[in-house]
Amino acid sequence: MGSMNNKQSIKRWKIDFAFICHLSLVICHLLLFSASVFSQDVKPPPPLLLPFQQNAIQPENDEQLALQFYQNHEFDKATEIFERLYEKKPSQYYFQYLLFCLVEIKEYSKAERLIKKNMKSEPEALRYQVDLGYVYYRAGNPEKSKKQYEDALKKLGTNQQQIFDLANAFIIRGENEYAIRTYQLGRRLMNDSYTFGFELASVYERMGDFKNAMEEYLNLLEVNSSYLSTVQDRIQMTLAYDVNNEKNESLRKIILARAQKNPEKTYYAELLWWYSIQQKDFDLALLQAKSLDRRMSENGEKLVQLASLAVSNEKFDVAIECYQYLVSKGTTCPYYEYSRRELANTRYNKIISEVAPSKKQLEAIEKEFSEELKSSGENPENISIIRNLAHVRAFYLDKPEASIELLNRAIEMAGVSAEEQAKCKIELADILLFTDDVWQATLLYQQAYQDFKFDVLGQEAKFKNAKLSFYIGEFKWAKAQADILKAATSKLISNDAIALSLLIGENYDPDSNTVALGIYARADLLDYRNAEDKALQTLDSIPHLFGEHPILQHVLYKKAEIKCRQGKYAEADSLFQQLVTEYPDEILADEALMHRAVLNGKYLNNPGNAMSLYMELLDKYPGSIFVPDARRKFRELRGDTSK
Repeated sequence: MGSMNNKQSIKRWKIDFAFICHLSLVICHLLLFSASVFSQDVKPPPPLLLPFQQNAIQPENDEQLALQFYQNHEFDKATEIFERLYEKKPSQYYFQYLLFCLVEIKEYSKAERLIKKNMKSEPEALRYQVDLGYVYYRAGNPEKSKKQYEDALKKLGTNQQQIFDLANAFIIRGENEYAIRTYQLGRRLMNDSYTFGFELASVYERMGDFKNAMEEYLNLLEVNSSYLSTVQDRIQMTLAYDVNNEKNESLRKIILARAQKNPEKTYYAELLWWYSIQQKDFDLALLQAKSLDRRMSENGEKLVQLASLAVSNEKFDVAIECYQYLVSKGTTCPYYEYSRRELANTRYNKIISEVAPSKKQLEAIEKEFSEELKSSGENPENISIIRNLAHVRAFYLDKPEASIELLNRAIEMAGVSAEEQAKCKIELADILLFTDDVWQATLLYQQAYQDFKFDVLGQEAKFKNAKLSFYIGEFKWAKAQADILKAATSKLISNDAIALSLLIGENYDPDSNTVALGIYARADLLDYRNAEDKALQTLDSIPHLFGEHPILQHVLYKKAEIKCRQGKYAEADSLFQQLVTEYPDEILADEALMHRAVLNGKYLNNPGNAMSLYMELLDKYPGSIFVPDARRKFRELRGDTSK
């Protein structure tokens, strides 16, 4: 019964609605008819809105309605309203919209009259001649158009604002060549009191003429060297969109030519130094930094900055040369002590970055660290040397006891900052895990995390503790910690946490057999403890025991890593290739491909194959985190950064 009543109500509503709609239309027709019969001057009232129209957003005024028509390309309707608005308020804003609408509806004569009326009232405003030329051009009279443009240039005076206005009028109409001529003529008329350099450069950029744009920017430095930072900002914005590296190469040649031609003008050397840093061309940056330091007596500021950047980009030779230069300046150099320490630390970083550093290299850096500590003492300033010496002794020279003793002294040292103390605790925990003191290691990791919970240092300690849990088979706990660290502020820690979480997630199920993951974790721990042969034997047992298993791609990757450290590069390359071939769509494929490219380029003396591998990575894995590095290394092999 209720259902029937509802249906009847709906039916009545439909009838009522239809009647209202019909009545509204009748009223509209009557009103329109009465308006046309009785008075041409009386505007009819707006039609009644139907129910579904009442909530629609309506233009609040004539201007908004005109703009709406304009945006919808209903230019005839927009013209009507803009004419009315312009009559009430003859502003440039309404003028430009009205003129454009008239051109679009091909009312060229009307547009011409509108412009000429304004020309009479503002004879000094040359922009109207550009508007008139534009109308002639759209009407199919290019010769008349050109005459107006040329005539406007002839009338140009020494009024800077007039020059701006005319050039902008040309730019608005897409006449970039005329805009350039306007600025160039304006430069001569103003006797170079204002060069219009930024404006010209902007037009050249709009035209895609990068070379002339850069020349204009550099010319500005000739006028006023204080423009340097502004010029750098403009160039940086332009280079941000240089996908094919063409602009970079062109700019390097332009700046280098000017710097060589004008050695007395230090702002070119400054710009070249800045540019080389932007492009990570550290060899060129080193030359400029040394040159500027000698000429401007900078006391090594640029070299310290360059060395730090070079280390972070693993350009250790450049950093070493920077620090050697600073040390050679003697004790009067404000960076002498700092440079001596960092020289040793950079040599250490270079050695351990090698896939398989030699024992001779490791013993040499141990000796250098020891001598530095004897010379300047175990103090808070040398804490980084203490930490690095402990690492070399424990992980490379089989002296963990000496390392543990050294780090315990550093942690208790007076004056050591809380941050450096936490770093020493993390290093000590690493060594204790290395020596199988798992529980003391996890305690130290936890202490460092608690002290720096909301810092990258704390996140590092937390991840290392998660990895420790993984090593000893606490997979559920390790994954929970890794999942939390996916959101770490450090990209490196975040990526490592994601990798660990995926490794466990793909191979761990509490309700099934997790033996394969357990064997892999033991092999990973053996590798961490430098028991490489035992790790390889353990890894080899997994495919024999399980045949097909998700963990096999990780087995191949880990074996390849170990072979690299053993200096068996061809075997490592073969294992990485097997991984890419058998698991092309898995998470390790792009990383394995990147390793192959590096191995071929750096260790297997096959740059051609390395280039092909970089291109393969760029083509097959465009979303990979290795893409920027692959593109840069490909360009280096191609010779893009050759001097």
